Amino acid sequence: MNAKEKETIVIALGGNALSSPHGKGSIEEQMEAIGRSCQQIARIVRSGTRVVLTHGNGPQVGQILIQQEQAKGVVPPLPLDVCGAMTQGQIGYLLQQALAQALRAEGLKVPVVTVVTQVVVSSGDPAFKEPTKPIGPFYSKSEAEWLHKSKGYVIKRMGSGHRAYRRVVPSPYPREIVEGRTICRLVTSEHVVIACGGGGVPVIREGGRLRGIEAVIDKDLASERLASALGAQALMILTDVERVALHFGTPEQINLERLSVEEAKRYLAAGEFPSGSMGPKIEAAIRFLGNGGERAIITSLDRAQEALAGQAGTQIVRVQQPT
Repeated sequence: MNAKEKETIVIALGGNALSSPHGKGSIEEQMEAIGRSCQQIARIVRSGTRVVLTHGNGPQVGQILIQQEQAKGVVPPLPLDVCGAMTQGQIGYLLQQALAQALRAEGLKVPVVTVVTQVVVSSGDPAFKEPTKPIGPFYSKSEAEWLHKSKGYVIKRMGSGHRAYRRVVPSPYPREIVEGRTICRLVTSEHVVIACGGGGVPVIREGGRLRGIEAVIDKDLASERLASALGAQALMILTDVERVALHFGTPEQINLERLSVEEAKRYLAAGEFPSGSMGPKIEAAIRFLGNGGERAIITSLDRAQEALAGQAGTQIVRVQQPT
């Protein structure tokens, strides 16, 4: 696979690009947030860059899981892999509409397409023995015990108070993008592609077939797998901060404009980037550059264009240039 005739960038949209953190998660709220995001993306497309979008699905799959629980006495509940595929279609549909409109506003006639993406994981991944990824709503202790006994859910205490328990599922490492070649063909034929939603639907190989499995893949690591498979030059991860920082949230916080791979590895090993927030983003950047990518960028949505031009965000490169 190769999409290198002109610069290709994979942009991973964080949750703040898809829904309001303080809203109720209505479709109207999601459409408003997505519309603002797509204005930024359309301007990047206008610059002549080929764009592939990936995205998270945390709030959306959480809503679906609540609906599953509430309706379990009326209709059979769906497995987690099917719920993930549902969010790929849901968010992809909203992104397609909003991005097509934003592109038209920029005077562009570029087709936008969503690919429901399967991502192969290993059935022997250590993550299956120790689930860590919280999904769905919070439960009381009695509800958590009932879910564990009746459905075999792994439940962990995630906070304080009466409803402090959540289901956790494995988060295995993504190994292969099943639809990678199809996505590459779409990119080289000048489509904006939306793929790997929510990290992709996790599947394992069993003989000659694929089977969905109850897990959630980290969307930043899946974005790296896709970017590397496409031969993209850049991977941009959009989050809720403009720059990666050392000593984040303390009086000693240091915002980083540029990082080499070796520096990123050293800070990651030192615990500067927690596994539940910046850690997977840094790991994805390191892996992308190790697989031939030219640069990785971590920044906020509203600084995306400037960051792509090297004027904002944290630029992660193979070797730090002398100042």
